[in-house]
Amino acid sequence: MATTKVGIREFRAGLADYIAADHPIAVTRHGRTVGFFIPTKTDLTAEIAALRSAAARLDEMLALDETEIDELVEDYKEARRGESR
Repeated sequence: MATTKVGIREFRAGLADYIAADHPIAVTRHGRTVGFFIPTKTDLTAEIAALRSAAARLDEMLALDETEIDELVEDYKEARRGESR
């Protein structure tokens, strides 16, 4: 796998492209390598599933009535008290 060398300014200007790259980037300053950027691939399927799950949970919370909200707030306060001990 070949490493591409780029200056700091070029790296900052093209960061979005370097994030999408599939090879390491050597970042240089005045011709000397000062660091490496190694982009990681993300599992978009897992991210989408997590977002859908969070959205479903939010929908459930928005459907709560006043009494249920008060119970949740009390549960949260009790949990916080337990953590501070």
